[in-house]
Formats: sequence, structure tokens, C-alpha cells
Amino acid sequence: MPEGPSIEDKIAAEYGTLSAKLRDAADYVAANPVDVATRSLRAISASSGLAPATFSRLARALGFASYEEMRELSRNAVGRRYVSFSERVRRLQAEAGAGERPPFLMRQASACASNIEAMTRLIDPERLEDAVERLHGARHVVLFGALGSTGIVEYMAYMGNYFAANWRLAGRMGASLASAMADLTAADALVVLTKPPFARRSILAAEMGRERGAYVVVITDTHACPALKWADQGFILPSESPHFFSSYAASLVLAETIIGMMAARAGPEAKARIEEVEARNHRLDELWSA
Repeated sequence: MPEGPSIEDKIAAEYGTLSAKLRDAADYVAANPVDVATRSLRAISASSGLAPATFSRLARALGFASYEEMRELSRNAVGRRYVSFSERVRRLQAEAGAGERPPFLMRQASACASNIEAMTRLIDPERLEDAVERLHGARHVVLFGALGSTGIVEYMAYMGNYFAANWRLAGRMGASLASAMADLTAADALVVLTKPPFARRSILAAEMGRERGAYVVVITDTHACPALKWADQGFILPSESPHFFSSYAASLVLAETIIGMMAARAGPEAKARIEEVEARNHRLDELWSA
């Protein structure tokens, strides 16, 4: 289990305050944890093109006592680098043409399983408990995701609405995102899921949520996500995949975990609401019956 924030958590927390040079160093550390953990500072400097002192300054900026302390935390990091969808498609086609083995199904399934396993090590249970408790106590929970993240937040809202009437999906089916943001208060919570390439509206939604005083949760797969700047709680999940799209497997598991933890907290009211929803599903003849 996690023993504290990961190296990406530490970088994400300070990324917006770093200088351009320190951001370069932070990007290198996040993308090359194995090199940072196993190679000398001089070798890292030569490989990155950055002075050794830059990495020492980065360590201090992230709250470490020394570069060696930062290096130790890098041993637990999962390196991820964004590659464009078009480049990933090119790689897929090249692998297919070369008769790449094992089969794609096995490679995709293995990547998803690895992402989920890594997530269990990267997420601090106490941070997750705190986030769920804040969502549970919120007056309203608003969810937003755009582009590839849309389906995951829609599924999360679908699950949440079974046991809670205060969950709402922002900016879907003609609804105004601006109206959902305008209604937020300090008594509310906002959950934003976004991955590269980032949807502009997702970043602005997180910013507006913070401006309104809401509790903001951001789920992403990189420390460089601009929305993390506005998050009260950020979760950086592995998303490696042989696919041209980054994997949402870990995001889906986290979404289902959050909903399960909230349902457990909801008490008898949740059971009563679920029963009512199921009864109305049957009355509306929405479910197939033999």
C-alpha cells in the first residue's frame, strides 16, 4: 500500500509554481523514474541536458531535504509520457505489419491489469477516504468530463444517481456547463476527469469550481495536468496501453470504487432509493423480462 504521496503527486502539487527550467527537470523526473532511481546525478544531467544544480533545486522546491531523498521516492514512480494518437496508430500499424506477438488482446489486457495494480500502490487510502467523505457530505456533486473522458463520468453519474439524488452531470445533452458552474457553492463538490489531450472546458471547469469554493477532485494521468492546480484532491492514475488511446481501465476502477464507498456510507436511505428506482424501472418497462 502507498506510504505517502508519490513523486508525481509531489510534482503536481508544485508544478504551477515552478520556473520553466525546473518544470523541464520535473518533466524529466516524472517521465524517467527508473533512470533517476538508478543512475548518477551526473548521468541524469548529461541525459537531460540540465545542470545537476537544477535537479537539486527541484528537490528543494518539491519539499525534499536533498536530491537523494527525491531520488528514493522516484523508485516507486510510474513513468508516463504522452504520445499523440496519430503516433500511436502508426506504431500499432507497424507492429501489425511486423507480425507483432503476443496478440494485441493479450498486450492490451496485460497493460490494463498492470495499470490497475499500479493504481493500488499509488493511491493513498487515507486521501481516498478523505475525498469520499467530502463527496458524501456535499450538498451537490457535479461531474464533468469531455472528449474521451465523457463516457466514464456519465457512467459514474449513472451509478451515483441510483442511491443519491444530489448527483448531476454537467454540460451534457444540451445542458449549459456555465449554469452548473454558477450554481456551485462551498457546500458542493466537483469531480473532473481529464487526460491528454486536455479539453479546455475541463480545465476551466476545475478553475471555476475552485473560484466558487467547491471541493474539487481531479482525476488524470499526468502531473502536468493544468486542472491539478485547482484541485483540492488530485488522483494521478496509470494509463499505459499498446492502443492508440490511453487506457481508462484504472479510471473506471477508481470511479466504481468511489461509488461503492459512498453507497456504503449512505445508509438505509440509499437502499430505499435504489428500491424506488428499480420499481420505477419496472413500471416504465425499461428492463427486459422473459
